[in-house]
Amino acid sequence: MRRFIPSLSALECFDLAARHRSFTRAAEDLGLTQSGVSRQIGTLEQFLGVRLFQRIGSRLELTEIGAQYWREIGPLMAGLEKAALDAVRGQRLEEALILQTSPGFAACWLLPRLGGFLAAHPEVILEVIEAEGTCDFSTSPADLAIVRGTGAVSDVRSDRLCAETLTVVAAPKLIPPGATLDHLDFTRLPTLQNATRPSLWMTWLRLSGLPHNGAIRGVRLGHSGLLIPAACAGLGLAVVPRFYVEDDLRQGRLWEPFGPAVTSPESYWILRPEERAHHPHLTACVTWLKRDMKRPNTGISPL
Repeated sequence: MRRFIPSLSALECFDLAARHRSFTRAAEDLGLTQSGVSRQIGTLEQFLGVRLFQRIGSRLELTEIGAQYWREIGPLMAGLEKAALDAVRGQRLEEALILQTSPGFAACWLLPRLGGFLAAHPEVILEVIEAEGTCDFSTSPADLAIVRGTGAVSDVRSDRLCAETLTVVAAPKLIPPGATLDHLDFTRLPTLQNATRPSLWMTWLRLSGLPHNGAIRGVRLGHSGLLIPAACAGLGLAVVPRFYVEDDLRQGRLWEPFGPAVTSPESYWILRPEERAHHPHLTACVTWLKRDMKRPNTGISPL
């Protein structure tokens, strides 16, 4: 017996028209004409035997039964979409491994290397989400997090990934390589500021002991993933974790005018909930992170 179910195309047109309160905007979203959307909704109204929309002046509004129908089909449409995505992926979305880390770590270290993990583990559906600070697994969808801090986090499995070293970098066109600099004159050299880590310059100055004068001023950028290209373009000096710029240093896009990096009081940590600590996909990702972090020429202190 055939089910009493309307056309999916008509339902999609109705859903978008109800959301936008506009046939025209629904048509734009679907790549159809306004008259095409109108015909689909007319077909749906004829199938159901009720009016779903009404005109109030120049405004398009749902009728009472139309509003009720939209509320009821919304979750069903979302469920159909999810089932289709699950079928395409061959796995349920709930089986994806969600990794949370900062925008800087994601852009400067994780993403350039991620192909190695994906090639070795094609069965893993990986989703990377960005957030600064630690990870509260009770509210975050993440299964795994890479964070920066001074110690292990309580109530979760904490694996120390690496110590952080900080260095000042400059483009050759800003400061010619080989120049001898025994102090930092902020009145003469432009600097770049990390908006999410505003104390980086003061931390580096304290740890390096380098004499300096003038106020620290310069362009503020959101994170290291923006700071490093700006430094390569010669816009100013930047303080960055050294392992973020290892390739730039090797390729000569940047150099260290004030000498070797200094060790920060912070380290990078891998966090995961205890109840999922031994999940195969989590274990595979943690193993890869630790191994890749220790690759030669990464410029960090493996632990």
